[in-house]
Amino acid sequence: MRRDTDYTWHLAELMARNGMHNSTDLAPHLVERGINLSAAQIWRLVKQRPERISLPVLAAICDVFKCTPADLITVTAVDAALTRAVNAAPRYDAPDSKARPRRARVTRDD
Repeated sequence: MRRDTDYTWHLAELMARNGMHNSTDLAPHLVERGINLSAAQIWRLVKQRPERISLPVLAAICDVFKCTPADLITVTAVDAALTRAVNAAPRYDAPDSKARPRRARVTRDD
């Protein structure tokens, strides 16, 4: 059975709980931990759901907020529903018995 997985990113919520209301508030904390990101990269980390994140950045964020990756990311997984096409045409047409070729007779010309 196939499963659909998804995740929710909670960095903005963690920042709000710790009194950081702008993405620029996070930058000095990351620099203290050796992570140098541009303002645009930090903004995307806070406002958008990242598709990829490096482990050093994840570790630095966890250190800043004294949390675990489980506090930053909530994973959901559900069984995918099997879908069937309604009134779908068959994949191929079965050969009609009347359309079968006739057997050839080979005869000599004498």
